[in-house]
Amino acid sequence: MIYTTYYNSPVGKILLASKDNKLIGLWIEGQKYYLGKLKEKILEKDDEMIFTKTKKWLDKYFDRKKPKISELDLAPIGSEFAQNVWKILCEIPYGKVTTYGEIAKKVAKIMNKNKMSSQAVGGAVGHNPISIIIPCHRVVGSNGNLTGYAGGIDKKIKLLEHENVDMHNLYIPTKGTAI
Repeated sequence: MIYTTYYNSPVGKILLASKDNKLIGLWIEGQKYYLGKLKEKILEKDDEMIFTKTKKWLDKYFDRKKPKISELDLAPIGSEFAQNVWKILCEIPYGKVTTYGEIAKKVAKIMNKNKMSSQAVGGAVGHNPISIIIPCHRVVGSNGNLTGYAGGIDKKIKLLEHENVDMHNLYIPTKGTAI
C-alpha cells in the first residue's frame, strides 16, 4: 500500500508518497511524471511518521535552515543507473549547481564505464521521484542552460534563487530542452 499526503509550499502544492514508512515520492503539482511509475493501490493518509518528518524537513528547507537529506528515510524507485544518479544529486551542496556532464563522469566511474551519456543522466535527473529533497534543481547544462526540470523552469529558478545560487552565468533556454 502506498500512502499520500499534501504539503503547501512556496513553489506550489506538493504530493508526498510513502511505502513501508519510507518516502518514495515528492512531486510538485502539475510537474511531469506526477506520481511516477506507482502502480499499487494509493490511499491518502496524513499521519504517517515519514510524512511528519518530511513536512518538518520541508519547513526547515523553505525557512533556509539547510536540513540534511540524511534526516529522512528515502526509498526512490528506479533502475540501478537512476539510483546512482540520484545518489550523486544528494551530494550537490545547498546553494551550488553542477552539470549533467559532471554527473555523467561520476556515474561512469561508479559503473566502471569509460564514459556516460549526459542525455542518459538528464533522463534519470528528470525522472527523480523525490524532487527538492533529492536536489535535481541544482543540475544545469554545461553552458549554464537552466534546462530539464520536470517541475518547470519557473520552479527551478525559484528554488535556485531560494538557495541564493549565483544566477549570473545561468540562462533560460530560448528553444528546446537540449542538455
